[in-house]
Amino acid sequence: MSGVFDLDGPSRAPASGGAAKQLVVLAHGVGADGHDLIGLAPHWAGLLPEAEFLSPHAPFPFDLAPFGRQWFSLGEASPHAILAGVRAAAPILDAFLDSALAARGLPESALALVGFSQGAMMSLYVGLRRRCAPAAIVGYSGMLVGAEALTAELAARPPVLLIHGDADPVVPVDSLAAARRVLEENGVPVEAHVRPGLGHGIDDWGLRRGGEFLARAFGRAPAGGASRA
Repeated sequence: MSGVFDLDGPSRAPASGGAAKQLVVLAHGVGADGHDLIGLAPHWAGLLPEAEFLSPHAPFPFDLAPFGRQWFSLGEASPHAILAGVRAAAPILDAFLDSALAARGLPESALALVGFSQGAMMSLYVGLRRRCAPAAIVGYSGMLVGAEALTAELAARPPVLLIHGDADPVVPVDSLAAARRVLEENGVPVEAHVRPGLGHGIDDWGLRRGGEFLARAFGRAPAGGASRA
């Protein structure tokens, strides 16, 4: 399936003006497209001046509206259907990552995955099963799909940051604690934060925390230290 799809979407070149030394891939949520998350890049460019940001459009048209894209259908939202959808889309995203790294001559350690909602589900699923660990995974308002199979399928243990609002009406905030527990049980370093009053979105604190987390993962200590809750 992966060879049928050639993902594209908006990108932002490194703020340094030079060749990319890191690659941050942004995976959007259902019903959006790559233009949604590329807006994170200007906020993080100062922390990651040598990073190129890619925000691919998900491979499928959103099947519940006449616009937008999806990584998999939510027509049936049972755990079994979601897992099947993630498994079907995973090779597409995996192949895109391989191609993007190869095109820039970058190693796996130069890659970070950032996802929101459905994109966070995809980033966690794919990133933890890559042959070599990416530098980091950041997941906003997502969940760990396929948790029951992770012990058998886990191939990489990159540092993971999870952020979720406690007023999220779309993906239950309990998903964060469940994901954290399974990741810790499998030896994956994880940092998890619940944001009070936040719905299904990313707030300014989460945006700062995500940028700082990526900077540390790439060996760039943020100026002024980490954000405080």
